[in-house]
Amino acid sequence: MLQLLINARLYAPQPLGVQQLLIGAGRILWLGERIPDLDDALEVDIQDLDGGRLIPGLIDAHAHLTGGGGEAGFASRVPPPPLSHYTRAGVTTVVGLLGTDDITRNTAALLAQVRGLEQQGITALCHTGGYHLPPTTLTGSVTGDIVHLDPVIGVGEIALSDHRSSQPTLEELLKLAAEAHLGGLLTGKAGIVHLHLGAGPRGLELVNRALDNSELPPRTFNPTHINRRRALFDQALALARRGCSVDITAFPPCHDPDEWEAAEALLRYLDDDLPPERVTISSDCGGSLPRFDANGALLEMGVGRPASLTGVLERLLADGQPLERILPAFTANPARLLRLGSKGRIAAGMDADLVVLDHQHRVRDVMARGRWHLRQGHSRIL
Repeated sequence: MLQLLINARLYAPQPLGVQQLLIGAGRILWLGERIPDLDDALEVDIQDLDGGRLIPGLIDAHAHLTGGGGEAGFASRVPPPPLSHYTRAGVTTVVGLLGTDDITRNTAALLAQVRGLEQQGITALCHTGGYHLPPTTLTGSVTGDIVHLDPVIGVGEIALSDHRSSQPTLEELLKLAAEAHLGGLLTGKAGIVHLHLGAGPRGLELVNRALDNSELPPRTFNPTHINRRRALFDQALALARRGCSVDITAFPPCHDPDEWEAAEALLRYLDDDLPPERVTISSDCGGSLPRFDANGALLEMGVGRPASLTGVLERLLADGQPLERILPAFTANPARLLRLGSKGRIAAGMDADLVVLDHQHRVRDVMARGRWHLRQGHSRIL
């Protein structure tokens, strides 16, 4: 059945005013200012959005689809988040990865979660590897996984400046990045190294050395959690000037004076006259959010949730930020970095991944690949 969405106040992410959209076969077939005259023989479901703000579905480029945790023993393993956690947060595309535990969790298990989410109707992809080197893979190499496994688009999250990492050397990082880059060249996929940055004082030193000592393009290196320390954030801004895309994590609000909350971090990035397309925001969904003492013992642990993404969006809009200024970090920017050509924007020919915001800036309706998952705040699919 065709679907006609009328009276949508469209942000694509640029503002386009009130538009009408024709949806079919999971795609946006047409959009325009006037309601089209359609043949009476066509079966068309007409939905009046009544001036609601229509935005692209959010892209969460850092999620632990199999669950994370494990730093306090087996009982601290986090279970896999269900589909509704993503769709209720307006997430229609998600990228899974492994973290600290890339031993009892592996690439095969991650691929199974990706395929399960795909069967339920959202777009799911993943990275091979995890925190440690040599990386856990399915085919025996990072390049092989990217080339032979359709959902695999890069490698990560490789841990740097963290007591849980494998303490990689410059040579090891360069070899890994070369494998990922080659996989991207051979397939047209992202081919990136997604880097977990811990709270260690070395910060992004190794990434800068990698750029200084290789011919690899800067886009190959994609650090995340850059807002966990202010000094790290400043290093990330300098790295963005060199051509890397950097990722802010929507950590839950905390009282650590050395951490930038995600909303403030995004504004600081945008206010610093940096390339606006090189910043993204992700949730760390399903991952553990631990706090350790000086000896590496776990003090407490939270769990990342996709709702943290929309929480950041709501806060920024409530503070008066223009939607078109902040929306690309949640949509068009990750789509560009991950080379997802049919995602992140609203235009004819793009995937019908759509979110309607209510008057309080909350997610009201969610469509993924042309199928409604959330209407008026109520899930249609668990």
